[in-house]
Amino acid sequence: MPKISQHHTLKEKRKLRVSGKMTGSALRPRVAVFRSNEHINLQAIDDASGKTLATASDLGKTKLKGTKTERSILVTKDLVKKLKAAKVEAVVFDRGPSKYHGRVKAVADTLRQEGITV
Repeated sequence: MPKISQHHTLKEKRKLRVSGKMTGSALRPRVAVFRSNEHINLQAIDDASGKTLATASDLGKTKLKGTKTERSILVTKDLVKKLKAAKVEAVVFDRGPSKYHGRVKAVADTLRQEGITV
C-alpha cells in the first residue's frame, strides 16, 4: 500500500503560516492579495459567511498603463471605492505567500491612504 505524501511546498507553507491565523467578518473583511508575474487580484472576503464582498483586478483592463506597482495602486483605489460603497471602514490584510514588499506593500499603503484601517 503506497503512503500518502503530506509534503507542502515552501509557498504553501508560507500561505498556511500567514493566512491560517486570519479570519474576516462582515465588519472587518479579509483583503486577500494574489500577485502573479503580470497581474494583481484583490478580494475582500467575509469568512464568517463565506462570501466575497468586493473584488478588483487589473486582468483584462487594457487602459491601465504604467509599472506593475502603479497598476496595483489603481486597482487598490478601485477596491476602496467598492468597500466604501459596502460601508466597510476596516480590513484584515492577508498578503498570502508573498513578502510584504513591492506591489503588496503598495496595496497596503494605498488602503491606509484612502482611509481604510488595516
